Amino acid sequence: MDTAAAMRQFEHSTPGAFPPLGSSDNYPRSVASRVGADPRRAILDVVGGHGPQHLVNEFAATIAAGEAEVALLFGSEAISTAQHLASAPDKPDFTEHVGGQLDDRGRGLQGLMTQELLAAGLADPAGQYALFENARRGRLKATREEYARAMGELFAPFTAVAARNPYAAAPVERSADELTTVTDSNRMIADPYPRYVVSRDKVNQGAAVLMMSVAAARRLGVPREKWVFLHGQADLREQALVDRADLSAYPAAVAAVRHALDVAGIGLADVAAFDLYSCFPVAVFALCDGLGLAPDDPRGLTLTGGLPFFGGAGNNYSMHAIAEAVTLLRGRPGEYGLVGANGGMLSKYSVGVYSTAPSPWRPDDSTRLQSELDSADKPGHTRYADGWATIETFTAVHGRSGPPRGVVVGRLEADGTRFVAGTERGDDELLDLLTTGDPVGTRVYARSFGYGNRVTLTEERMNEFHPPRTPALRESYEHVLVRREGHVLEVTINRPEARNSLHPDANTELDEIFDAYFADPDLWVAILTGAGDKAFSAGNDLSYTASGNLPWAPKNGFAGLTHREHLPKPVIAAVNGYAMGGGLEIAMACHVVVADEAARFALSEVKVGLIAAAGGLVRLPRTIPPKLANEMILTGKRLDAHDAQRHGLVNRVVDAGGAVDGAREVAAEILAGSPTSVRASLQFMAETAGIADTVAAVNHPSSVMDDLLVAEDTMEGIVAFTQKREPQWKNR
Repeated sequence: MDTAAAMRQFEHSTPGAFPPLGSSDNYPRSVASRVGADPRRAILDVVGGHGPQHLVNEFAATIAAGEAEVALLFGSEAISTAQHLASAPDKPDFTEHVGGQLDDRGRGLQGLMTQELLAAGLADPAGQYALFENARRGRLKATREEYARAMGELFAPFTAVAARNPYAAAPVERSADELTTVTDSNRMIADPYPRYVVSRDKVNQGAAVLMMSVAAARRLGVPREKWVFLHGQADLREQALVDRADLSAYPAAVAAVRHALDVAGIGLADVAAFDLYSCFPVAVFALCDGLGLAPDDPRGLTLTGGLPFFGGAGNNYSMHAIAEAVTLLRGRPGEYGLVGANGGMLSKYSVGVYSTAPSPWRPDDSTRLQSELDSADKPGHTRYADGWATIETFTAVHGRSGPPRGVVVGRLEADGTRFVAGTERGDDELLDLLTTGDPVGTRVYARSFGYGNRVTLTEERMNEFHPPRTPALRESYEHVLVRREGHVLEVTINRPEARNSLHPDANTELDEIFDAYFADPDLWVAILTGAGDKAFSAGNDLSYTASGNLPWAPKNGFAGLTHREHLPKPVIAAVNGYAMGGGLEIAMACHVVVADEAARFALSEVKVGLIAAAGGLVRLPRTIPPKLANEMILTGKRLDAHDAQRHGLVNRVVDAGGAVDGAREVAAEILAGSPTSVRASLQFMAETAGIADTVAAVNHPSSVMDDLLVAEDTMEGIVAFTQKREPQWKNR
């Protein structure tokens, strides 16, 4: 055996998860050593139910090319045992240090989860699959009762197969009604899914497939009646959820099956047995729809009993399907079996066509087909949805207690762009529609927030949950101190125990404060600083995120500043101590930076596995020499106050502890000029910032000069100059 390739176990599949009982540091070699093997190559594959079939396709090609001879593919899960023993006082320790070569391909989760989906409450597969399922129900115009019956009738034969399978996790035959009738033991998971039709992952199951060349099989004396050949194969992936033209269909999977049959030189009618990946009904329905395959096809659609009944076995389910196909076909020489393996959220599909009939290796053309799929038209998509919209699909995600969370995918009426949104807690009317009615096509009102989009049935209802707020300063804040002195607003981030790092509540307070500042005609300059002498701001509060909270910032960004298109009045950053990560991004968003000698500046996100996405990656290379910006971004390099000033990141450096006083001096200098002219200057600079040609920028048509012609401050400035007196600015 020259190759051992293993499917990644669930306990290593999710960022932040850890094996509750410990694990091997080289799972493929741990298994190989137990069967007396020392393979030249060990592989740990990516996350996804398509993985087992994808590995078979990969190593069939590898062996055919002479780059391997004997490969063992396998996977196993002991989730049920681990859960049972995790809290035991004498729990075993399965830690094993093996070492040796390992090709760890990583998790491969890119594209399967996004901040947008998490913000809407779609943290698990059931919720996302329910969106596809309800989109299909909407397309078919089926009632809830009709669709539930169809799901039950699809899966009832699967339970019969599982009941006969000695390896099944739940070998119980159930009727269609039993599968879809909600009871205490069959509770709703995510509409329209009760528990019995949802993939079962708490299992103890393992499966392996041994692949080799014909020459190796002959040399090793493998009996001829054991040989099963891969006749056709394909591996294709789908667009991201928000980019799919039709959320009720799975064109990549349909294309993969058709192509694998073409490679094998047979048609769908020639297949004697199927195993179609069945984590949720829509994973099977989508293939039936696209291939013209009846859900009650007499050949059956599963060989194992399906994921909800045979058992999910983590990423390794389809290894069991392949093993069942091989066993079946050995007893039915010359017939064909097809295994369809789905990965992610209807995201990746791998197909294999098997038979005992000898067959030369035939390469597939999945790369060309993938290119065609990738070039398909995509609907427009917006992360921030505001205005009237129509529900395209929906679900309601149920917990063990409390009301469910409603989620919709909608299209804005204004431009047809797609968005994902959650419902408001307490919106019983909309939640009732999502859980008992037929929401597809219903008109809703959307509004966007830093933490995601929300929808209600009317604009008035949205205003009840989020009353329109006139920008104004409060008397006090929990995380921020505010001091108003004449025309100057001093804002202090008051979290010194956390180095003035920001979490959502602190960011929200700052966003409200700067809304009020920009709206108040009597406030002309703002100063932003941090409490204490250790830090201006350490940026994002990583402790908040590490505690399991979903990080988010207002739509206006960190401190309510970094994502604003234009700051219409001057904001001065008084940097006292560290301005790290988001702290530096906030400082760069300000017009003027005053730093004390103890200040240090860095974009340190790469040190903690993040990026400076709140403006640092854009503003820093435009502020300081690009090569230095690259070094700071890629290494987390720090600049002291004087280096920062020399490179144009800081305007003034003052004595340690004097940042606020220095900022007040700058504020006084700004106040000596016309506030109207200051605002007009900022506006014109913002309007011309994207114009590369200097003359074109100078000639940019703007209302600024016209507004100044009729401004009181313009005449006051001219008259005061001629009268040799100090002007009395009115800011109008």
